[in-house]
Amino acid sequence: MSASVILLISACVYLAIGVPVAFALGLSTLTALTLGTTFPLFVLLKETFTGIDSFPLMAVPFFILAAELMSGGSLTEVLLRFASQFVGHKRGGLGYTNVVGLTFFSGISGSALADAAGPGSMMIKMMDKAGYDRAYAAALTAATAIVGPIIPPSIIMIIYALQDESVSVGALFVAGLLPGLLIAIGMSFVNWRISTKRNYRGDGEHPGWREIMSTSFKALPALLLPVIILGGMRAGWFTPTEASVVAVFYALVCGKFIYRTLEWKALPDILARSALLTASVLIIIGMSAAFAWVLTIEGLPQYLAEWMAAQNFSPVTFLLVVNIFLLLFGIFIEPLPGVMVLVPILAPVAAKIGVDPVHFAMVVIFNLTLGMITPPVGGLLFVTSNVSRVPLGALVRELKPFLWAHGVILMTITFVPALSTWLPHAMGFK
Repeated sequence: MSASVILLISACVYLAIGVPVAFALGLSTLTALTLGTTFPLFVLLKETFTGIDSFPLMAVPFFILAAELMSGGSLTEVLLRFASQFVGHKRGGLGYTNVVGLTFFSGISGSALADAAGPGSMMIKMMDKAGYDRAYAAALTAATAIVGPIIPPSIIMIIYALQDESVSVGALFVAGLLPGLLIAIGMSFVNWRISTKRNYRGDGEHPGWREIMSTSFKALPALLLPVIILGGMRAGWFTPTEASVVAVFYALVCGKFIYRTLEWKALPDILARSALLTASVLIIIGMSAAFAWVLTIEGLPQYLAEWMAAQNFSPVTFLLVVNIFLLLFGIFIEPLPGVMVLVPILAPVAAKIGVDPVHFAMVVIFNLTLGMITPPVGGLLFVTSNVSRVPLGALVRELKPFLWAHGVILMTITFVPALSTWLPHAMGFK
């Protein structure tokens, strides 16, 4: 039996028995090296460290730290008040506030899990007190939180750019803006339909212009962070890695000196949480790199690329096949290892067929991110269920209309390439 077959079978077995994804990838690599190759086991250690030995990866811990600093500086409350003043008084207003608030927060966190566990958990409690079904509030939060990896800054986009040298981090960051906005619009439409059906009323209070101006002014420093990151990268003032350091400094200044809610004594806990989350991300990246190395040595990427090329797929047919494959793959594998394993295989084929690399990147990232809200693995479902105290079954039942909406959005992004490519090209990103 070949090493690649042993690798894939053992990975499925480990995942089926509940082994965490990172360790399932590592153990399956160890199994394949032991039973299917003559390579020494030291290869696992070597390739794991090689996978994280990359300067651009330094952006990951800094963006994570920036998000933690912003959260520690009461940013969540500021953004939620800013969002609520525009939509809170409408029918289903708190649902709209949830969508808009999470979308704004995505421009800082870059993580769906952070969105759901932070502002998402607060919105679920607020919606529950206002008479919304708690399971519906949790489903809306989970469905909207996946905008986190789509709107810049995005950790997944950084990892993607490391796997496909034909795209830059800056181009991917800009490419995510319109798809992210489309997701927010789709979730708002579902909220409108359900709020109308169930008669979820707003708070009935429309703030005056003076209050709107005051709240908007307070939220302005937080809203400027994504603008500073993208603008600085486009102007050539700093690289994506340097942008992450700028984000940390800016978040610290905002929390301590502008909002004045960040205490020095809170920094050790913030640093500890950031380090823990960074370690978990890097473990996944390292184990995924070793897993992908075995596949590459066995020639599976080359074989798959040759097979797809021999089928003479048109770009449309290829994207349909990739969508189906990624949706099934994403059910069982989280986005980060999915990008690490699949992008080196699929991206060259897409480029050869004539699919724009930036467009293909958005299709892949959105597909794999959707896996976070599809059982049985769906990490975002478990996080949302935990913070909302809603049983997983009730959450999944309420999630169905949102999944249909996401399906429509996915097809739109897939077959309207301009949604992903127009803005990067207009801003001069290559």
